[in-house]
Amino acid sequence: MTNGKSMKELQEEVDTYISQFKEGYFSPLAMLARLTEELGELAREVNHYYGEKPKKSTETEKAIEEELGDLLFVMICFANSLNIDLEEAHDFVMNKFNTRDKNRWTRIDQESVE
Repeated sequence: MTNGKSMKELQEEVDTYISQFKEGYFSPLAMLARLTEELGELAREVNHYYGEKPKKSTETEKAIEEELGDLLFVMICFANSLNIDLEEAHDFVMNKFNTRDKNRWTRIDQESVE
């Protein structure tokens, strides 16, 4: 439900939010710890939904979507704190996948040769 926001707009929205607080962004190490914490929470939810570990009756219901949102928010904070444009980072990675790894996976449109 992003209303078609670009990554640049998401980064600006997070920056506007964080900029209203004196504390500002956390240090890179603290940000990495937060990223790891949020990833752990996502892993726990995925394990509850798809793994062998059901939730306890006392545990609150959290959606994978919410945990992914938390992870995205912290990742954007991390990028912003280091002045990294995530659109540029994405373009760099996609270029890498489309060149270095272009023949690594079997394409859907390839017919199998037997």
